[in-house]
Amino acid sequence: MNPARYDVVIIGAGQSGLAAGRELARKKLRFVVLEANERVGDNWRARYDSLLLYTPARYNALPGLPLPMPGHAFPTGRQMADYLEAYAEHHAIPVRTGVAVDSLARRNDGDFEIAAGSDRYVADHVIVATGPFQHPRVPDFAAGLDPAIRQIHSADYRDPSQLADGAVLVVGLSHSGADLAMEAVENGHRTFLSGKAHGQLPFSVDSRRARLAQPVLRFVASNLLTLRTPIGRKMAPKIRMGGGPLLRARHADLDRAGVERHDARTIGVNDGKPELADGAVLDVANIIWCTGFRPDYDWIRLPVAGEDGWPVQDRGVAAAAEGLYFLGLPFLYGFTSMLVLGAARDAAHVVDRVARRAEELSRSPGVVAGESAT
Repeated sequence: MNPARYDVVIIGAGQSGLAAGRELARKKLRFVVLEANERVGDNWRARYDSLLLYTPARYNALPGLPLPMPGHAFPTGRQMADYLEAYAEHHAIPVRTGVAVDSLARRNDGDFEIAAGSDRYVADHVIVATGPFQHPRVPDFAAGLDPAIRQIHSADYRDPSQLADGAVLVVGLSHSGADLAMEAVENGHRTFLSGKAHGQLPFSVDSRRARLAQPVLRFVASNLLTLRTPIGRKMAPKIRMGGGPLLRARHADLDRAGVERHDARTIGVNDGKPELADGAVLDVANIIWCTGFRPDYDWIRLPVAGEDGWPVQDRGVAAAAEGLYFLGLPFLYGFTSMLVLGAARDAAHVVDRVARRAEELSRSPGVVAGESAT
C-alpha cells in the first residue's frame, strides 16, 4: 500500500501539536496530526487526579477558543484534556488517534517517512510535538529496596488509594513532589520529602497576591525568561533537568502541613530501606518517585539529540535535519515553552518557518526536499 503523503506531519496532539495544526490550516498546508493515545488530551487525563494547573484559565486557552470556565480559576488536568479535545473538534484539526509512531527517517529522495505499525506517512516537513513527559526516570538502586515497600513514579500515581498503610517518602522537590507530599500528609500518612527545591515564588499561585501579580508574572515568564536573556539562558539547563521552582505548595506550606523535609537527596539503599545523602535511613511503606522523565528520541533515525539528550534546535528548528522541527520541549525558547501559555507562540514561529520552506520547495520543484538549492 502506498504511504499517505502530506506537506507536514505533526507527531503528538497535545497543546503544542494542536496549536501548530491550527496555524498550518491557516497557511493552507496539507497535514495530519498523529496521536498515540486513544483520545486527544489523554496525556492530561493520565496525570494524578488532584492536579491543578499553575496558571489560571485566562492564560491556558489556545488561540480561537476560550476555556469554558472563569478566567481566574485553575483548570484541572481533566478539564485541560477535555478542552484540548474540544479544540481539535472546533477547528476541525485532522487528528488520527491510536497511532503510535515507531520511527522517523529520511528517505533517499529527501522526504521524511514515518512508520506507525504497518502504516506509512511521507512528508516534506515533520513537527515533533511529543512533549517532555516521555520515559519516567527512577534511579537504578530502587531495585534493591525491600519488595514490601510500594514504589510508584509520579507518572503512575493517581490518588492516595494507591498507597499502603504507613509512612511515605516523596523523592524530588519540584511541582509534583510538593503536590504529592501535601496530598500524602493530608491523608494521614507520615510524609518525608527528599531533595532540594529550585527556588520558589514569594507567594502561592493560589493567593490573592498572586492574582494581583499575574499580569507581571506572565510578562516575566514570557518575555524575560527566554534564551534571549542571561537569566533565561542560566535557567534553561535546570528546567530541562526537571528543576522548576515551587509555585503552589512552598516550603512554609509543607512545614505547616507536617511534611518532614530533607534537603539531602535519596542516594541508595541501607538494609532494604532508602538512604539519604546525610546518612538518614528512612523506614517507610511507600516511595513516590517525583524524579522526572528522561528524553527518548532514539526512534528518530537522524542525529538530533545533544549531550543532554534533548534535540539540538533553534526555536524549534532542528539543527541537523532540514525540514524537521520540535515543539513543547522544556525551554525550547523560554520558560513557557512546555506550558499551554507558551504553546501558541512557539507553534506560530515554527509554522512560519515551515511555510517559508514549503514556498521555497514549490518554486524549485527539481530540488530534493532534504537539500538546498545551489
